[in-house]
Amino acid sequence: MSEIPKKQTQTAPTPQNTPANNAPISSHAQQPGVGTIKEEELDRAAAASIFAQNPKLVQMIQGKLGSLVGRSSGYVESLPAPVRRRVAGLKGVQKEHSKLEAEFQEEVLELEKKYFAKFTPLYQKRATIINGVAEPTEAEIKAGEEDEEVDDEPVEKSEEASDVKGIPEFWLSAMKNQVSLAEMITDRDEAALKDLTDVRMEYLDKPGFRLIFEFAENEFFTNKIVTKTYFYQTESGYGGDFIYDHAEGDKIDWKTGKDLTVRIESKKQRNKNTKQTRVVKKTVPTESFFNFFSPPLAPTEEDDDDAASDIEERLELDYQLGEDIKEKLIPRAIDWFTGEALQFEELDDDMEEGDFEDEDDDEDDASEDHDDEEESDDDVKPTYTSV
Repeated sequence: MSEIPKKQTQTAPTPQNTPANNAPISSHAQQPGVGTIKEEELDRAAAASIFAQNPKLVQMIQGKLGSLVGRSSGYVESLPAPVRRRVAGLKGVQKEHSKLEAEFQEEVLELEKKYFAKFTPLYQKRATIINGVAEPTEAEIKAGEEDEEVDDEPVEKSEEASDVKGIPEFWLSAMKNQVSLAEMITDRDEAALKDLTDVRMEYLDKPGFRLIFEFAENEFFTNKIVTKTYFYQTESGYGGDFIYDHAEGDKIDWKTGKDLTVRIESKKQRNKNTKQTRVVKKTVPTESFFNFFSPPLAPTEEDDDDAASDIEERLELDYQLGEDIKEKLIPRAIDWFTGEALQFEELDDDMEEGDFEDEDDDEDDASEDHDDEEESDDDVKPTYTSV
């Protein structure tokens, strides 16, 4: 229903799909001849060699191609005036279609809100069972057992079972089974996420939603509730979809020495003149699920192309994580806890069979990625304190 904002481009006509010269409506042009496979391979090898030796040439070509995106090839402008008027008329018809698409998405959102109000009491009851405030009814237990497979082997009952309150570590287990979230959770994070008592959401008055994470009292931070809010742009995108604008997260009030988003590194330094030594500690950002509440900011004009591209990728990932929590984790938390939801997960659309390579190539790529990670760590500006 929503989408991450993309750079505005015109899909037709472009230099790639329309001829530079005036083209007739119908043509019987002769099909160009096709060279042999051997000739094509030689041409590719020669071109690759030229590009490898001239990286600046590659950058120049990419820049030229980038400047052509969205620019007209001149084909439409060359059409007879009556035809151009009809093209303009079709654009007018399309605008009416776009208005209806926007209305459709708005009605879909209202329908979602209507049923969300019906889901809310069920989510509240779920929370009471998870946290040991209430027990499920016999009818609910019977309905849930109908889907379970009967196992002939007896299950050993723990002597301490009667002392267990609710379902311990429910949300941590559910999140670790959700692939995109599991990748963000470190071993250090688990100690804090064990105290997560509820994950829920709410819609905003304007297009957007808020994720709400509720915690029991814990040793890491004082917040009882930590939220993250996703906002959409006021104008709809192509197809009437809502366009993601930005996200805002709550500031976590970490207890002294308990900030999971940083690590402390210590090293000795010797004074060149006095020969005295001292221990210097530096605070270095580190991976943590709780970085989720400090979303990246949109790129600015001061950012170069590489930096802007990296930020856009992180923005897209951040938005997708929010959607996964909203659309997958919260509605079907019990299925993620048991792992049953995994059988309905599909491979990423980008992971086609042709994307897999030999193991040797993968290892080389992995080593290169590792080198890149080490270089990026050096770029982090630590905070120094002396002891």
